[in-house]
This record gives sequence, structure tokens and C-alpha cells, in this order.
Amino acid sequence: MKYWLAFVSGLLVSAMAWLMLHEAGTRPARPLIADNEARIANEQAWSIIPGKSGDDTKDSRSIIGETLREKNAPQSGSSPKNDGIAIRVYLEEDRTIETLPLEDYVAGVVAAEMPLDFKPAALEAQAMAARTYIVRRLWLHDRSGVPVDGADVTNTQTHQVYKSQEDMKKLQDQHNSEWHKVEEAVKNTEGRIIVYGDEPIEALFFSTSNGFTENSEEVFSMKLPYLRSVASPWDKANSPRAEETVEMSMADFYSKIGLVDVPVGASANTPKTMRILEWTPGRRVKEMVVGGKKLSGTEARHMLGLRSAAFDWSVKNGNLTLTTFGSGHGVGMSQWGAEGMAEAGKTARQIVEYYYTGVRTEEVSKLALGL
Repeated sequence: MKYWLAFVSGLLVSAMAWLMLHEAGTRPARPLIADNEARIANEQAWSIIPGKSGDDTKDSRSIIGETLREKNAPQSGSSPKNDGIAIRVYLEEDRTIETLPLEDYVAGVVAAEMPLDFKPAALEAQAMAARTYIVRRLWLHDRSGVPVDGADVTNTQTHQVYKSQEDMKKLQDQHNSEWHKVEEAVKNTEGRIIVYGDEPIEALFFSTSNGFTENSEEVFSMKLPYLRSVASPWDKANSPRAEETVEMSMADFYSKIGLVDVPVGASANTPKTMRILEWTPGRRVKEMVVGGKKLSGTEARHMLGLRSAAFDWSVKNGNLTLTTFGSGHGVGMSQWGAEGMAEAGKTARQIVEYYYTGVRTEEVSKLALGL
């Protein structure tokens, strides 16, 4: 009987150990925030020519699903701190999957997502945000937006824009100083991610603020404690996307927002048919009304093709003039704000801890994420 009890106890201990070891692999995906209209995750300051700050904004969309983790051995040159983490990137134009170590992937993202003439601290902050994004995605088993089996992310705006290893080699050959800045930014933040509690955060970022970032629930469907509105005064002086003026006819305006019939009493010079009902804490349009139709600022932004939901307008001679302030959804880290902070002598850690409320940076290898 004694031997039988010992045998049963051994089985129970083994079963408990198996469950503990495999819990991470069976953890259900947790819901991420999603914009009601476009479900935009990140909007970046884009650089077409390495080393030159471009003025195009790219949208990165994210829809929750299930992801597969890479189990292959990492390629040569991987970081000793992250030997167990490899990323599988689907290159959409080539229709191939590129497998590479985590740190090499982060370098490809930084080179694609941020102007390479930015200060080192800003590039380092971007590296931590990019690393946090992919680590969180692996942790959640999220492979949403990937059109093929066997990949974790794409190299497009759907996830994070990424320069392939071939493109990084070209960058090294043709713009060595910019390539070196990226390598240094990744090396100086190697293995570090942004966490709230002990979990990697939803590291949202965007191009340019209107002077303030936005609370997550004002744009997306979930209130997150680390995505709170903060002042970002650096953008206006630094960013080429700080302000933009767009003109359109009133007829075109009504058509874009889905008003088939011009509101009763409206004419070419009747701004009274348009008014703001409420502003967000980040000084963006929360709700407006046009001819009796209510729109959120985010809806108006996408319908009208505006850079930002921070805007005002004037009407003259049948034309509507809209002035937008900032570029992007406004949630999380402002890239041009990060650059301004870096110019003021702030470190990458200070930058991310400013834009993401109540967070800290931590070695990914020290967290029990089950990667």
C-alpha cells in the first residue's frame, strides 16, 4: 500500500509540473485595443531616404488572433541574451518567410519606422517600443493579420514596417553611418522591453502630437492605465507634420461624411450646421455634429482623410478649410516628441517612462513570459 501511495503521489507531482511548464503555451489570447473604424495600432514618422525625416505617415493595423512561436534554432549572430527568441517575418512582396533573431528584427523595424537622423535616445526608445510590440505579440500567441502559416508578423503596416536583411545590407553599404546608428540603438537597449506590472505593454506610437497625447479609450475600445494623456510640447517646433491645411468644397465635405442631402437651411456659408460637441482630454475632437449627424473625431478624421482628430475649420465662398494639428491617433509615444526630448538631453528610458505612464523597462529574459 505504501508503495502504491508513493507511485500515485509521483504521478500527481509529474502532472502538476507538466501543467506549469505548458501553461504559457496554452494561455488564451488576450484582447488588444482596437479602433472602432480602422483599428489602427501605430502611426509612424516615416523616412523615405535614410537619414532624412520624411513627412509621410504610415498606419499599422492590428486585429487579435492566434500566433505561433518560433522553435527553430536562431541564426548566427544572434544576441546571447535572446538566443531562444527568433522571429518569422512574412515578406509580402517576395512572398517568402525570413527567420531571424529578435534583435536583428528590432533593427529592421527601427530602420523602417523612424527617421534615421533622429537622436540616439529617440532611436533607442523606438527600439524598445518595437521589441515590446513583437514580444507582446508572441506572448499573446497573436498571429492576426498574417496571410500564411508559419510566420509571426508581416513586414508591412499591418504590424510593424520592417526592412529585410537584404535591405539592411544595402543600408549598411550605402548609408553606413545611419546603419551604425540603428545598430547602436538596438545594442544599447538589447533585450529590454517596456512593462506594466510584469506584462509587456501595448507599445503604441504615432508621428506627431498636437501638444498632447491621448487617453487610449478616446480612440480605441479599451482603457489602459499606461496609455494616458500627457503634454508633448516638443512636436510643434520639430515636426514637419505639426500642422496642415486642407481645402474642399462643402459638397465634397458632405459627401465624404455620408450626408447625401445637404442639411436643411445649409448653404455654402453656414458653419452653424457644423459644431463641436465635446473635446477629449488630449484636445482632440471627441464628438461633432454636422447637419444633425453626430460623428466621433476619429470617424471624421478617417472619412475626411485628415492627419489628426485635432482640427478646426472655416467656411468661405462655398469652400471648407480644415486645419489639422499633429499627425496620427495620438495614443502612446509621439516620435517627434521623443526626438524633442532626446534633443533636450533625456535618455531613452526617460522618454518611454514619460509617454507610457507607470511603466518600467525590464530584461525580457527575466520575465516569465513563456516565450
